Amino acid sequence: MLPLFDMMMQAQNGAATEAMAKQFNLAQEQATKAMAALMPAFSSGFKRSATNPYNFMGVMQDITSGNYAKYFEDMSKAFTPEGIADGNTVLARLFGSKDMSRAIAAQAAQMTGIGQEIYQRMLPVMADTLMGGLFKETSGQMPQMANPFLNTAMGEMMQNWLQTIGFAPKQQPTPQASIFDNPFTQAMELMFGTQPVEREKPAAANPFLDNPFAKAFQDMMRNFPMPAEPPKEAPKAKPAAAPGVDMAAYTEMFNAMFDSGLEVQKSYQKNMESIFDSYMPTGDKPAPKKG
Repeated sequence: MLPLFDMMMQAQNGAATEAMAKQFNLAQEQATKAMAALMPAFSSGFKRSATNPYNFMGVMQDITSGNYAKYFEDMSKAFTPEGIADGNTVLARLFGSKDMSRAIAAQAAQMTGIGQEIYQRMLPVMADTLMGGLFKETSGQMPQMANPFLNTAMGEMMQNWLQTIGFAPKQQPTPQASIFDNPFTQAMELMFGTQPVEREKPAAANPFLDNPFAKAFQDMMRNFPMPAEPPKEAPKAKPAAAPGVDMAAYTEMFNAMFDSGLEVQKSYQKNMESIFDSYMPTGDKPAPKKG
């Protein structure tokens, strides 16, 4: 699986930085820094949503619908009123409230010196694009493009730009050529006991529907006990794992899927996490670490 930042860099055939710079009247250096500064928030939002099946089912339904693929292919569509509305739907699932989105934008602005208002406008666009990228990745449609940070003049410049704000791209293994061979699908098959599927190209209009990931995800959601949502004033009890579901493997798998792909200043990451802890409902907060 591509980490989120690498995925973002491959949107619109590798022209994501140019598209963002043009739309928000930024230099490419600023656009790169801006997207990088928001990536830890998206990474945390996706990871935390995976701990709440009520919310995560909605996130995965949005991904598997394929409705966001158009934004990954052509980011100009994410700048339209429809695109902004779709992006705000994702932000509501990941961040819960506009106040939290504003706090994230303020933290990113403090880090980079780019205006908070630009970040607030950029958030739904990035949400659209990442959701489209996740669909492309999990359905085996992600184009195999060169890592933008490897052996190119632009890649070196981008690394230098990121390092000025304390970020650096993580070294990643070469992406797998097929969804059937990537570690994410293999983990799903192992975790849920699905039998290896005949490796044929999906013929359906939505290829996600015929791959082992989709089948495993459907099995997972059927196996999770889904009682009626408790009253809002009462904290949500964590659902018990279904028999045979390795929750540690489940968590590790989705942490890998939603990795930001960036080495981030510890202080900045800590500040982002504190925003989530402040704005998320008590029942959604992760249990404190022991020791």
